[in-house]
Amino acid sequence: MERPLNLSCLADTTPDSGNRSGSSAGPEGGQAHLSVFSVLVLTLLAMLVVATFLWNGLVLATILRVRSFHRVPHNLVASMAISDVMVAALVMPLSLVHDLVHELSGRRWRLGRSLCQVWISFDVLCCTASIWNVTAIALDRYWSITRHLEYTLRTRRRISNIMIALTWALSAFISLAPLLFGWGETYSEDSKECQVSQEPSYTIFSTFGAFYLPLCVVLFVYWKIYKAAKFRIGSRKSNSITPITPEALEVGTYGATCVCVWQAKEAAQQPQMVFTVRHATVTFQTDGDTWREQKEKKAALMVGILIGVFVLCWIPFFITELINPLCSCDIPPVWKSIFLWLGYSNSFFNPLIYTAFNKNYNNAFRNLFFRQ
Repeated sequence: MERPLNLSCLADTTPDSGNRSGSSAGPEGGQAHLSVFSVLVLTLLAMLVVATFLWNGLVLATILRVRSFHRVPHNLVASMAISDVMVAALVMPLSLVHDLVHELSGRRWRLGRSLCQVWISFDVLCCTASIWNVTAIALDRYWSITRHLEYTLRTRRRISNIMIALTWALSAFISLAPLLFGWGETYSEDSKECQVSQEPSYTIFSTFGAFYLPLCVVLFVYWKIYKAAKFRIGSRKSNSITPITPEALEVGTYGATCVCVWQAKEAAQQPQMVFTVRHATVTFQTDGDTWREQKEKKAALMVGILIGVFVLCWIPFFITELINPLCSCDIPPVWKSIFLWLGYSNSFFNPLIYTAFNKNYNNAFRNLFFRQ
């Protein structure tokens, strides 16, 4: 999934007619210098790398330390954090160094074929695993909301383990396919370029397997969650309950009597409880949403934001990744770079979104630093 970051429009370079791109000077054509804006961009990207690594590492440390987190759905969150921390540790730093070296040395990969293949394989592996982990979390939330009676803890644990195994197996197969089956080349000996295989058949296979298929799954899942939530709200309103008036109750003249009688009513009113003690009536207004309904609303909101950010981060990159080899379109390198790093940033947003909707994580984070 790697494409070089184009900083030629940001760098002060010496023109070189012999350079293939004609946009930056290599070592033979003169010394290239990065502008202040280029340094600023590289610094911001380096800060993104560090923040992504630290935040996902904090999530992993919390899950390992807190015993109550050693169960579903936290094993899915741990799998997502592992893939994202691998993106931050193995993919993003090399991508940043690769972009800088390319810009200063005429866009040539000078670290050999073997390291190029390892780097590209980790790039595809980690990014694909991160995307499918988001899909697994969305599926887990969908089943826990719509099938909470049969989706028991034992069933949930078994299914989550299967989804984690399938996520990493599929990601490994997509990333290693060019090496195992000779499905295109990641390294060009002539031009010294290191990039994902541009073979059209592999491009279709990898983009659909890594993004378009999970995209369809998460969109379908959220549509079903939305329908289920809408149905429950409508059903609760049409079958709301209201108490019978105290005058209709037969209350004894001795002892303390508590009577709660309900009848169906079409009006969407909040339920009330009528307590009668020695002919004295006290009415309490109760909350219209049950604890489970509030939990399901929060889970649906979390899944919606997680999916929305995932789509916004990755869809520009995968659209250009799919159409570029098929139609030989000339997409400006600077836009490819922006789309690539926008996709990488999804690994930074994933733990932020999930932990923001879970108070247990916030308390566990505090306990990591302050003993209470």
